[in-house]
Amino acid sequence: MAATPWISLTTDYGLTDGFVAACHGVIARIAPSARVIDVTHLVPPADVRRGAAVLAQTVPYLPVGVHVAVVDPGVGTTRRGVALATPGGLLVGPDNGLLPDAAAALGGVTAAVELTEPRWLAATVSGTFHGRDVFAPVAARLALGAPLAEAGPAVDPAGLVRLPSPVVTPDPEGFTAEVLTVDHFGNVQLAAPGELLGPFPATLRVGSPGPTPARTAVHGRTFGDAPDGGLVVYVDSADRVAIAVNGGRAVDLLGVVPGDLLRVAG
Repeated sequence: MAATPWISLTTDYGLTDGFVAACHGVIARIAPSARVIDVTHLVPPADVRRGAAVLAQTVPYLPVGVHVAVVDPGVGTTRRGVALATPGGLLVGPDNGLLPDAAAALGGVTAAVELTEPRWLAATVSGTFHGRDVFAPVAARLALGAPLAEAGPAVDPAGLVRLPSPVVTPDPEGFTAEVLTVDHFGNVQLAAPGELLGPFPATLRVGSPGPTPARTAVHGRTFGDAPDGGLVVYVDSADRVAIAVNGGRAVDLLGVVPGDLLRVAG
């Protein structure tokens, strides 16, 4: 394949240790001309769903290249390391559900391999740091144009681990949807696609399913459509239904975490 001089990194490594720098260093030693984009290293530790959402919602806006993602609570176990080819670039990381949504966002998996070729890996592979010893060196070689097939044996894309589909249940008055993720600003992103919000009236009710009283919210386009401290339900930049507080944090007001269910009704 042709050289792709861009590599992106998405991890839960944080910024207080040398883990990210070590991955940068491995890439620089193998592919010194590659340019690295740090998507984020602040995915909550071991939160594969959050990492998958961030990755899938970001890669369509990055240069065509090699996208490394490491949120890997199963590191060192029997879980596979994989590299996936798509029409929009390559993805490298653990086979734990982290990569398929991003692959779909880039056009779907056209080929997949398990990362087993020793010449592509560090001479000694740590049982706890595959980002440095497996995924970074593989990404660097792919960025130089090495063939994907040389990284290891082909695997059936249908057999890749996938996260459970999040709950989205329409009803005559609205819908119930799983909280997919919460961003830095405390905005709550639901799994519901933006199109579900289209026919709703200007005033909505938002709350947990069941008898708990729902909160009133504005059906808006942006945060300022709600009064200060008010809830607004809108379609976010990833085309998902989201909930924000104008000047505040919706996650605190609603008291939810990813995986909880919220009902939006007219």
